[in-house]
Amino acid sequence: MEGLGTQSEQEPLLGDRTPGSREWDIIETEEHYKSRWRSIRILYLTMFLSSVGFSIVIMSIWPYLQKIDQTADASFLGWVMASFSLGQMVASPLFGLWSNYRPRKEPLIVSIFISVVANCLYAYVHVPASHNKYYMLAARGLVGFGSGNVAVIRSYVAGATSLQERTSSMANITACQALGFIVGPVFQTCFALIGEKGVTWETIRLQINMYTAPVLLGAFLGVLNIILILVILREHRVDDSGRQCKNINFEGTDEVQVPQGNIDRVAIVTTNVLFFMVLFIFALFETILTPLTMDMYAWTQEQAVLYDGIILAALAVEAIVVFMGIKLLSKKIGERAILLGGLIIVWAGFFILLPWGNQLPKIQWEDLHNNSIPNTTFGEIIITLWKFPRDHSEEPTGCPIEQAWCLYTPMIHLAQFFTSAVLIGIGYPSCNVMSYTLYSKLLGPQPQGVYMGWLTASGSAARILGPVYISQVYTAWGPRWAFSLVCGIVVLTITLLGAVYRRLIAFSVRHGNIQE
Repeated sequence: MEGLGTQSEQEPLLGDRTPGSREWDIIETEEHYKSRWRSIRILYLTMFLSSVGFSIVIMSIWPYLQKIDQTADASFLGWVMASFSLGQMVASPLFGLWSNYRPRKEPLIVSIFISVVANCLYAYVHVPASHNKYYMLAARGLVGFGSGNVAVIRSYVAGATSLQERTSSMANITACQALGFIVGPVFQTCFALIGEKGVTWETIRLQINMYTAPVLLGAFLGVLNIILILVILREHRVDDSGRQCKNINFEGTDEVQVPQGNIDRVAIVTTNVLFFMVLFIFALFETILTPLTMDMYAWTQEQAVLYDGIILAALAVEAIVVFMGIKLLSKKIGERAILLGGLIIVWAGFFILLPWGNQLPKIQWEDLHNNSIPNTTFGEIIITLWKFPRDHSEEPTGCPIEQAWCLYTPMIHLAQFFTSAVLIGIGYPSCNVMSYTLYSKLLGPQPQGVYMGWLTASGSAARILGPVYISQVYTAWGPRWAFSLVCGIVVLTITLLGAVYRRLIAFSVRHGNIQE
């Protein structure tokens, strides 16, 4: 984790950064510089742990839900899965507003504490005599609510870095987030060795098994995170040149005032829309991955979970590499060009994914209770990640006959699929980082908590709506219409970006305080 910020920490803000030089004394003392980057690194860790807390149980929610409450069905699973994003969407603006007027330790500690309590509740959802599924729903919703601190983390880093450091720092944050999504399922796999029964601590009625051990680890890491924030995190704020700024969060004196000026609200709203579209597109790709591969390649459910899990893990690793490359490329061509290029690459990925040729997929004639989601509930999409048949030789595979488009839509060849996945794996992280970076630069040195909260909320909404869209269109009309419409959405997004391209410049550049 520490190595992610090393390069950007060594880059000078202005002039000679040798301790004792005139520039160093004017802009930032050595003590302040080290304290600032220690605080930023703690927030890198906080983002990583937040992602681990989300992904560490994602593969076991469905079997655990079935175990604790027999009345839970696929539709309810959809609500459980969506509750995380709903909670985050509600909490992000609230924590962002809080962080604008109070020391940012407060919303960070409170939000992490909520996540710790939620994880403990998840470990005890088996205890009540009835309505256990609603306790799980509340637990996942509270974990999402606690994850609303993402807005505080990004606003802190945006306010504690100069323009020169911003892109690198935002890339590091997103890399930590991606790394957390990779590590979480690995922990879950390790805890599977404990088994469903595990051990029981009768005194406090705590069961430690493959379902509860991951959240208990998450709770422990949350407590550790709170301690590190209390001990290490300090309030820091610098302007776009790297000079200390005065604001309600700052704990010291001798700061310069924040430069005044109006933000470009058209650019701000447009960036929110662009960010929504970027996450919407990737959320639907993640959602459709399993049913698409099962329909096109006649994979069993177990094969689909294994192979698609490997593909998603590879995409996460690819994303981390892209994040690191962006830090260098942005210095040469700028953030706007990378965002535009990323969208074009995403469009190319979905265009390649369109079915071509005359070869049809294997048709699943038998057992109309098929494995590729004939119904359109979000929960049944998620179920394919957990259902493992006992006898794979008897499991029907292929594109189910009840999806009429299977009879006339050409199959998507494996080479098409892999090429598309690689391109989307390049384009999505590029757009993600650049959206956050441009947004923070548009806002300038003023407190960004509320604005970052709305940006995070728009991303949460996209993660809810993306799966709903793709489940409806794919099941009814097939991949040709589904991905054609996605290509159209990306074209509209590129057009919107082109319309405001010249307005997406940093606050300080627009007001003439810094040369671009």
